[in-house]
Amino acid sequence: MRVLITGGAGFIGSNLALTLQEMFPDAKIYVLDNFSSGHFKNLTGFRGEVITGDIRDRDLWEYVRRHFTFDVIFHKAAITDTTVQDQRLMMETNADSFRFILDLAVEWGAKVIYASSAGVYGKTPPPMREEEGLQPENIYGFSKLMMDRIAQSYMERYPDIRIVGLRYFNVYGPREQFKGKSASMIYQLTLKMIHGQKPRLFKWGEQRRDFVYIKDAVKANILALERDVSGIFNVGTGEARSFNEIVDILNRELGTSYEVEYFDCPYDFYQEFTQADLTKAKDVLGYEPEYSLEEGVREYLDYIRSVQV
Repeated sequence: MRVLITGGAGFIGSNLALTLQEMFPDAKIYVLDNFSSGHFKNLTGFRGEVITGDIRDRDLWEYVRRHFTFDVIFHKAAITDTTVQDQRLMMETNADSFRFILDLAVEWGAKVIYASSAGVYGKTPPPMREEEGLQPENIYGFSKLMMDRIAQSYMERYPDIRIVGLRYFNVYGPREQFKGKSASMIYQLTLKMIHGQKPRLFKWGEQRRDFVYIKDAVKANILALERDVSGIFNVGTGEARSFNEIVDILNRELGTSYEVEYFDCPYDFYQEFTQADLTKAKDVLGYEPEYSLEEGVREYLDYIRSVQV
């Protein structure tokens, strides 16, 4: 099996690359990344090869077409900073470049498993279902919705090609530290608290999110690889937890008693409440999350201590 992982030096991509090489030791795995937000340290222990390039570059894809063929493409490369306001850059990177990848997949007969986002739902009341409430509030969410529309168009035009979109909710876990301000709220709060600072939250910390541990997100990718299906699926836990609850869990696990410092939210597109409906993912992919928030945070803290961030 020949595998390409775009954005493979990033958070989800690197965890996926390291898992795949253990599960499929005979597979030939390539990572493609421009290292703008990914980091080489995420690939410590990776035994495959790296292609360096920008997914917006047509010449890059022509080079790939001439020199490689792949059986499966995991497309994780994207601008993931939801505060980026450059609409053209966001659309060219996240949406337009997706067509280059899908065209190659059609030529190779390759399966495509790509990263969508719960950002497509905007402020739709939970639980979010794949076919409802597609009302993104920012250009990031819109770009991901356009990826889904592009994918659906290719599914219709090329029914023999398998295309799977995974709408990630709030993923957290090892190897996200290089994302900077785009890293999860769990990571941001942990950093402050282990360095002796008060946690800070938008007023009044009762925003609720569906937080999904990275191992469950990777599991969804493996299921998408193994199942002979096409479609778009939510990837979360199906439960929403508040930011205040995260602080409580961290205080308990760290043996601290920090009080929260609250401040005004500066974003008008901020999602106050996300929660995945997992019915379709369970029925079609066989996806069942394994980690509760408490279990995920506990395991994550061991990692954060080990890398001494």
